[in-house]
Amino acid sequence: MTAQIHREITPLTTNDCFLVFDRQRIGFNFPIHFHPEFEVNYIANAAGSRRIVGDHISEISGRELVIVGPNLYHGWENFKNSKTETLHEITIQFPIDLFSENYLNKNILRPVRELLSNAYRGVSFSEDTIKFVEKKLPSLNQKKGFDSFMEFQSLLYDLAISRDQQILTNISFAQQDNFLNSEKIKKVYNYIQANYNKKIKVGEVADLVDLSVVSFSRLIKQRTGKTFIDFLNELRLGFATRQLIESTKSITEICFECGFQNISNFNRIFKKSQSCTPSEFRETYYGTKKVF
Repeated sequence: MTAQIHREITPLTTNDCFLVFDRQRIGFNFPIHFHPEFEVNYIANAAGSRRIVGDHISEISGRELVIVGPNLYHGWENFKNSKTETLHEITIQFPIDLFSENYLNKNILRPVRELLSNAYRGVSFSEDTIKFVEKKLPSLNQKKGFDSFMEFQSLLYDLAISRDQQILTNISFAQQDNFLNSEKIKKVYNYIQANYNKKIKVGEVADLVDLSVVSFSRLIKQRTGKTFIDFLNELRLGFATRQLIESTKSITEICFECGFQNISNFNRIFKKSQSCTPSEFRETYYGTKKVF
């Protein structure tokens, strides 16, 4: 499976702020890939194509705008689209250290900080947001020097404050914990990471952070929007989808190694989350050979 995923070497150098690629193409022909830079990707005239970001797989409409964080698998493949249609694609890549932590901690830049944190899980933007920002995209290439950099920062801010953003991957797939917004939640997350393959009771995790079960359940709901069981299952599913992609283990092996008690329960939870069975997910991911 890992041979299907390409480690892209981007043209960015240590002296670059960002790069923009503006191009026309017929269909998608680049393997699923990852790289240490952030990437904003805009695609037009791509109805019926399929988006793959981490463990997220979805058919897209005519226009697409997504940001992905460092080392997150991503790609777009020919699916139900016509392979003779000309696609318009604008890709922006920028290094992880472009903005310092002190800079992003300024109050006015809080939305950008949150956007970049969420990007580790992939974020797609609404049609209204695409309409609003797509006129700015070509100007990134038209402007020069500092004016171009100012336009780039303005674009990031517009994306950061936009409505109806959709986070794409499961929590554990992102391989980072910047999105965890509470020390207690981080402690819970780290505990689950170390013990996800075992039976975990809500009481023992509540004790870990010195809370009653009721108070702990309330905290989890407030911070994650999920019940503890849903939060636990989402983390386990992230480990499961990664193994489905990266290993040749059987689905039964993966089921039990990720802490699910039986295969039918695993299949039910997986299908509810991913809209497909584990075997269908693996087949789709493995079969993706024509992507961007």
